Amino acid sequence: MRFSPKTVGVLAAVVTVAIWTSFIVIARATAHRGLTPLDICLLRFAGAALVLLPWGAWLVWKRARDSAPGLAPPSWLGLSPLGFKLTALIGLVGGIAYACLAYSGFYFAPAAHASVLLPGTLPLSTTLMAVLILKDRVTPVRAIGLGLIFLGDVLVGGASLLRAWLEPGSEVWKGDLLFLGASTCWAVYSVLVRKHALQAVQATIAISVFAFVTYVPVYGLLVFSGALATQLTTAPWSEIIFQVVFQGMGSVVISGITFTKMVQHFGPVRSTMITAVVPGLSALGAVMFLGEPLHWNLLAGLALVTVGIVFGVRMQAQRPPAVAPDLIAGDARSTRAKA
Repeated sequence: MRFSPKTVGVLAAVVTVAIWTSFIVIARATAHRGLTPLDICLLRFAGAALVLLPWGAWLVWKRARDSAPGLAPPSWLGLSPLGFKLTALIGLVGGIAYACLAYSGFYFAPAAHASVLLPGTLPLSTTLMAVLILKDRVTPVRAIGLGLIFLGDVLVGGASLLRAWLEPGSEVWKGDLLFLGASTCWAVYSVLVRKHALQAVQATIAISVFAFVTYVPVYGLLVFSGALATQLTTAPWSEIIFQVVFQGMGSVVISGITFTKMVQHFGPVRSTMITAVVPGLSALGAVMFLGEPLHWNLLAGLALVTVGIVFGVRMQAQRPPAVAPDLIAGDARSTRAKA
């Protein structure tokens, strides 16, 4: 059964938004069910590896077969379609560091905070990294949109920091800082993808290869030596299988493919506007399914972040094509959040 390009694009957008939204709600719910952040990271990397390691091995083999002797593109371990240096760089930043920081944040801060500080803050953090690494220029219109995002972050994170001073023992601010750290890591990864002109599938495979090959043995060694506590030995198999499927195959593999399909159909600008609904939907999901309160500062922060994203992207879309493509492409990549 063949679907029209429009149908494929719409379905891809729905799946992408659903997974990105569910990632925040499910990760916060998992934090209350016993598994540690590093346990979830292990299941994420293992789930993604089940699909992406064989895929990577096939790509490396195919490129070597089709290349002239001695001229095969660089690869690592016969699994990553990128060379070791680039595989390690993006795997460390966009794979291990992002996952460890993000999942740890859910153990301190509610999902509504993650809604603002993870997907909501990506355009801001990615722009800052692009300015530092690629020497990008920020247009006045883009600066206004980023300013709105920054104000939204201040309303959420600033309130947590203030509460930490007024209420001794509050640890929500730790989660907020971890979320900001995760957003920064993904921003650096996005800029590296742009700098080296990496294809989405190759970059995703490289991240999964590096994370699995390095994280899993170190995790196992620390657990075996008693230096790291784990709840995997007592967790029910249904929970473990669910996390492997959702965090690994869903958040990494499926959302990566559907995001690419969405961009192919709608273009980077409209895709960025579509994913701008994720902060609001995930915050509402946290209220409905987790019973989290939605304070006025969170509502205001969500509104400012969403308006900032939509405003910046819409105004850039109206710029002459001779000026806009590079900036628009940067914004689209900045929202690629594989949760």
